[in-house]
Amino acid sequence: MRPVRLSSQLSLSVALLGLLLVALLSALAYFSLSRQLDGIATQNLEDKLQQVRHATREVALRPEVGDQIHNIRDLIKGHDNLSLILYDDGPEPRVLLRVGNLADLPPLSKSSSEAVRFERWQDALGDERMTASQLMVRKDGTRIRAVLTLDRASDQALLRAYIESTLIALPFVLLLIAAGAGWIAHRGLSSLHQFRRIAERISTQDLSHRLPLENLPRELRELASGINFMLHRLDSGVQQLSQFSDDLAHELRTPITNLIGKAQVTLSRERPPEQYKLVLENCTEELGRVTRIVSDMLFLAHVSHPAALIPFEEIALHEEARKVAELFALMAEEKRILLDVAGQATIEGDRLMVQRAISNLLSNAIRHSPEGATVNMRISAGPSEVTLVVSNPGPGIPPEHLPRLFERFYRVDRGRSRADGGTGLGLAIVRSIMSLHQGQVNVSSIVHESTIFTLYFPTVARP
Repeated sequence: MRPVRLSSQLSLSVALLGLLLVALLSALAYFSLSRQLDGIATQNLEDKLQQVRHATREVALRPEVGDQIHNIRDLIKGHDNLSLILYDDGPEPRVLLRVGNLADLPPLSKSSSEAVRFERWQDALGDERMTASQLMVRKDGTRIRAVLTLDRASDQALLRAYIESTLIALPFVLLLIAAGAGWIAHRGLSSLHQFRRIAERISTQDLSHRLPLENLPRELRELASGINFMLHRLDSGVQQLSQFSDDLAHELRTPITNLIGKAQVTLSRERPPEQYKLVLENCTEELGRVTRIVSDMLFLAHVSHPAALIPFEEIALHEEARKVAELFALMAEEKRILLDVAGQATIEGDRLMVQRAISNLLSNAIRHSPEGATVNMRISAGPSEVTLVVSNPGPGIPPEHLPRLFERFYRVDRGRSRADGGTGLGLAIVRSIMSLHQGQVNVSSIVHESTIFTLYFPTVARP
């Protein structure tokens, strides 16, 4: 089953809502018209009944009402929808006067009150009638009940005509609403078609396209901004992956080329066993470098994976820093470098990963410090974070290299790093470890003076 188009859903929803609104307004208009007609009918009956009451008082001193019957007939004359009946209010009511074409008699009220009473009823044909009745006391003490009846056939015809015209117009109104809703939905969703066109042009070879934000509604502008931000991250990720692939190929090509070259030269002619041994030792060294690169890559893949779930434990950061300093003591002694660790703090993390991050920073500091220098590790705890600062004097790092220093295989001096046995992944590993610990690493450097690396760990939440 094919999914329904969004524009069709919106058009149908708006059309149904419009139909419901039109039906509601039509019903309200019907009831309002009906109440207004009721009010007009009630007022007309009350006014006419007052005239009848005045006329009966004019003839109150005469013994028979019929003596001045013409005055009362004139009140009803010309009103085909009005009928008047006058009763005497005795035990057996007797019709004194009957004016009008009313076939059926209205219900006779037995109330002794002189207040006007209004009643609705239907005749034998089902036509609606409204009756106003009032008990009138003449000056001679006799009691007369006047019953004035209004035929509301015209009002009912008007209401029926309203209903019929509404039902006739309703389909056309519905079509008009549906057409308008379809046009509005198509116009409102036109930006989504632009999204689709741009999405069709996006590929791994070209992620430079962006959605224009001009003339977009606020909701779609937020969506377009999110998509543009996603495309920017994908573009950056693809570029980094491409650069990483190039760097990895270059890093592996060098030792592999060295291995092949040494093997080919060695096998080109007969050589004494000592030379074969020397070549094998060199090959072993190159293979060790390849092994370190592969090992570092596997470690990076492990700590950078979003699903990496590594149990954390409470760690005394100063103790781990001292352990790492002891491991590098021999390397530091060769250059007469002093390792100084100060401060203390506790964090939550993976012990081996924290040791590796400190080791990578400390090895770099020792490698790039002059002989007789001091490498400092300072630990401090703040209200929201714990910091470990590794600083060393030395040549420093030029400012243009600092933004890319934590990228994979990035080197400030490529030749010197390879000669020192580095893989170009140490600082990238440090950044991945800190991200896994929800922290970060920063670097600052002054050329020909010093370099400072700072690790920021979140503080341990205390109960």
